[in-house]
Amino acid sequence: MSRQQRHHAQDALAQETARLICEERITDYRSAKHKALQRLGLGPHTPLPDNLRVRDAVIEYQRLFGGARYVAHLDALRRAAVQAMTLLASFQPQLVGGAVSGAVTLAHRAQLHAFAERPESLELFLQNRGIAVRQQERSYRYPDGREQSIPLVCLEAGGVGLDIAVFDHDGLRRIPLDPVEGTPYRRFDLAAVQALMR
Repeated sequence: MSRQQRHHAQDALAQETARLICEERITDYRSAKHKALQRLGLGPHTPLPDNLRVRDAVIEYQRLFGGARYVAHLDALRRAAVQAMTLLASFQPQLVGGAVSGAVTLAHRAQLHAFAERPESLELFLQNRGIAVRQQERSYRYPDGREQSIPLVCLEAGGVGLDIAVFDHDGLRRIPLDPVEGTPYRRFDLAAVQALMR
């Protein structure tokens, strides 16, 4: 396969992956890439597009085909984040992920990073206000190669799912890697999220 053929195959694979993510509401890029390989009849040794290329293809697909539903869902994710960030101001919440980049589908939830001495304090804060939450964990990878499980508080607000990863205060400086970009997460504070919505 020539370099140009490889490039075209990766473009086709990124576009098919984006279509699957958007239409079948797959949130895991890796599984969507493998499903796209099968759909396109490409061999298992075909080079996969990187996550940035897939993310950009998702954004483009949504711009072309997502229509008002896409715009409304992205807006709802950001509005829910603003409400949660306002309520949780003492935990220094920051929005990350697809609601920042715009690479979301109806299956995506808003992702926040928050900070507390004790992770359970955020959960108790919400429960004391009558907000039902579920406790989970999510694994994050750091630039030094380490992985760490972080408590995750999950809730529903205004028809939108919110996942709040609760880091200790060192997490303000030690930023985990965004699995899409491969670089430390771009974290948006309340003012930055409000600016996104203008």
